[in-house]
Amino acid sequence: MLDTIRHRGPDDEGWAAFGGTELAVTRGGGADTPDACFSSGLPYAPLAGAGQPPDARVALGHRRLAVLDVSPTGHQPMSYGNGRYWIVFNGEIYNHAELRRELAAAGHRFVSRSDTEVLLAAYAEWGEACLGKLDGMFAFVLLDRAEATLFVARDRFGIKPLYYWVAPDRCLAFASEIKQFTALPGWRAEINGQRAYDFLVWGVLDHTDETMFRGVHQLPPGASLKIGLREAIDALPGGRLESRAWYRLAGSPFTGGLAEAAAGFRERFEASVRSHLRADVPVGSCLSGGLDSSSIVCVANGLLRREGVQERQHAFSSCSVIPRFDEREYVKVVVRHTGVEAHYVYPDLARLFDQLDRITWHQDEPFGSTSIFAQWSVFALAAESGVKVMLDGQGADEQLAGYQGYHGALYASLFRRLRWLELWREIHAARQAHGHGSLWAIKYLADALLPAALRYPLRAMVGKETASPPWLDLRRLGATPCDPLRGEAGAALSIGELSHRQLTRSNLQMLLHWEDRDSMAHSIEARVPFLDHRLVEFVLGLPDDCKIHRGVTKRVLREGLRGVLPEAIRTRMSKLGFVTPEEHWVREEAPGQFRRAVDEAVAVSRGALRPEALQLVDDVIAGRRPFDFTIWRMISFAAWLKRFQVALP
Repeated sequence: MLDTIRHRGPDDEGWAAFGGTELAVTRGGGADTPDACFSSGLPYAPLAGAGQPPDARVALGHRRLAVLDVSPTGHQPMSYGNGRYWIVFNGEIYNHAELRRELAAAGHRFVSRSDTEVLLAAYAEWGEACLGKLDGMFAFVLLDRAEATLFVARDRFGIKPLYYWVAPDRCLAFASEIKQFTALPGWRAEINGQRAYDFLVWGVLDHTDETMFRGVHQLPPGASLKIGLREAIDALPGGRLESRAWYRLAGSPFTGGLAEAAAGFRERFEASVRSHLRADVPVGSCLSGGLDSSSIVCVANGLLRREGVQERQHAFSSCSVIPRFDEREYVKVVVRHTGVEAHYVYPDLARLFDQLDRITWHQDEPFGSTSIFAQWSVFALAAESGVKVMLDGQGADEQLAGYQGYHGALYASLFRRLRWLELWREIHAARQAHGHGSLWAIKYLADALLPAALRYPLRAMVGKETASPPWLDLRRLGATPCDPLRGEAGAALSIGELSHRQLTRSNLQMLLHWEDRDSMAHSIEARVPFLDHRLVEFVLGLPDDCKIHRGVTKRVLREGLRGVLPEAIRTRMSKLGFVTPEEHWVREEAPGQFRRAVDEAVAVSRGALRPEALQLVDDVIAGRRPFDFTIWRMISFAAWLKRFQVALP
């Protein structure tokens, strides 16, 4: 299992196995374990030549990407409390220095400068309540030998992954990536047809605790579980474990106007960026030229200058030779404003198909568009440049109402409250700011307010996907047609409601999945300053007009960073992100290649994708159907079936 994810931690490896009723420990290392770890003399140091004991009941394994305390004292699995507590931990605790001081005052003593040891001491001091004190991204498994329990937890927003699978022999396995289970006896990749349907038709995944592999689950964001080793492991049907939510997202109460909101945003955002810059290795930033990434680069630049840091900040951007998909003009505005050292990469179609198999392996599951390839290329460039930590802007759109759909949520909210004049003003302002016509507003209103019986026919009339598309055999998948993000609750009828859903159920989980795999495939730790929970809770509690007003999105960010962002960026209304010219590739550059890829996908899918899929491709190429990412989802789905040899029902 450790060999399978060497990319996540090439700097060190270690394992510890616990056997017998006393859970006696055996410690070992591997080919990537530095010699200094074997000779460190630490109570958790690996022993050369150690082999797993025959009576092992629990095994902990770790791959280390050394970012904080890169010395042997940061080796994992790590122990604490005279060997009572053992942990394998993935992530960063950004407030580890503050917690260390608090714990030291309570009598705890430390042998390392690592956040891992702070986490162990925090659990020894506060038990499960320690989770509420942690600021950061984390997934960990902690063994308490005295109590014979495993405590497993994941951070508030699911920034770091944690999967589990119950093998046929009842062995319970946890992993950072699904592919690790392929190394275990009894593994057989079987499709979860309903989740495959959700991805192919609606473009979503990670919206439940299920994955596209039947029987493989993920611990939900902000959840934990405790397992008693003296009792039989109690798994629900399908291999699901009963977890508890230790964190529930809710907005903080707010009183005041836009000025107070802007000041509060700036204070919290700067504090988050400052903490996310803590590392003992080089830190860089993704830079698309949009509001989110530019905000991180500019704020980080100001903080580093004030602290007298001499090294130049590094920023990495994905570009295109097709002008309408290229944002270099905005990237260069930020580069001139900050003086950062800019690095550019140009993802091209040939490399996309050449690397599809490798990207699919690293992603574990199909991915929704070729923009993931652009992100992959950015992290590859950062790795080549020697940067080990990257800051990125995930989570900003979901809390600050940055997507087009938020206009629809605002319109629906105003419509339901009978605020007709305000609704007309917002529609008119959106037309001026973004070029959205009245039909665009009506479409979003209808999608938000109409029942499914009327909504689906209207979607079909405008070329949008319906619940039962002709190109998909639902019976072959074993899936039921439904909109996975609506359910009984219906559409989100306000900005706050849509934001909460996207932060906890839909968009964000997908983006974090792709970000984690793309970055770790290149042995890079990606950090997301917009997801400091205090910042998210503050923004979520702000009134709607602090997010969208008269067509202006992300209003509180624009006001809060006035004087920090270049005006050309702060007032920018267009939005791209790390995109590829996918529409150009499909319709103009290589329509035949995409048609052949879908034809192959139909064959590979063994009846799940019908031949009608080719008609969809022809309609998109000919302009009879609006472009969307359905074509790529079919291609990616087939690549996943092949790479993991997934069995259909």
